Amino acid sequence: MKYTEAHLYGKKILSEAGIADAETDCRLLLDYATGKTMTFILAHGEEELPEKDEEFFKKVIEKRATRYPVQLIIGKTDFMGLEFEVSQDVLIPRIDTEFLVEEAMAEVPDGASVLDLCTGSGCVLLSLMKYKNNIYGVGADISDKALEIADRNAWKLEIGAHFVKSDLFGNIREKFDYIVSNPPYIESRVIDSLMEEVRDYEPHNALDGGEDGLDFYRVIAAKGKDFLNREGKIFVEIGYNQGTAVKRIFEDEGYINVEVIRDFVGNERVVKCSKNWKTL
Repeated sequence: MKYTEAHLYGKKILSEAGIADAETDCRLLLDYATGKTMTFILAHGEEELPEKDEEFFKKVIEKRATRYPVQLIIGKTDFMGLEFEVSQDVLIPRIDTEFLVEEAMAEVPDGASVLDLCTGSGCVLLSLMKYKNNIYGVGADISDKALEIADRNAWKLEIGAHFVKSDLFGNIREKFDYIVSNPPYIESRVIDSLMEEVRDYEPHNALDGGEDGLDFYRVIAAKGKDFLNREGKIFVEIGYNQGTAVKRIFEDEGYINVEVIRDFVGNERVVKCSKNWKTL
């Protein structure tokens, strides 16, 4: 099988399986299976794949056709221009969460301290620390396996983050200038209706936000004030229709300057607020 034939074969299999972006996924998997870049593949399209590469490529294409996420097949994904290891133990970083990072980056100054709750792969905290200078960063997660992945990502990116096993604030013992979080916010009853890639292969404890999807925001709002410095701020990612409800949760807990921020396609995506140091 030639490289051009492999590309057409993979795209056809994925398209017939209903994979939305068959072209991109096929290219990623061909790159992964052969160790060749798409530039090489396009330039050497009439060359034959080594037999072992052809067999491996067919195997990963078949796996993707079952709706197994391409990021989990490859074991990594891009986020904020950085490469992060991923597995079934962490939520796969998504472009929606890049918006959270960008909003936080606009306000977090060099030298600040940042706590990332529900850190997962560490993508939010590590991106902030990579693009800012001298950030003191702590990532918290309840999953030991997620923390292992976050640690490896920090090591690969040469970032000196600290990770701690903690159910939200349970094992946190210090205060921070900023708290950031992409917490679980899917309503429990909705999870079974999610696309197969998410429902079947991503950790439910990173998705399930309780009956109304707001459980984690209530805890972050109620306890976050005790872990923020005098003029500290909180940034949280939210679902596309949760802005009003999450804004109210933080306002009811006494935070000020509570703002719902829409992403580039107009969806509610981030709520940010400030500690009212005069009363909290």
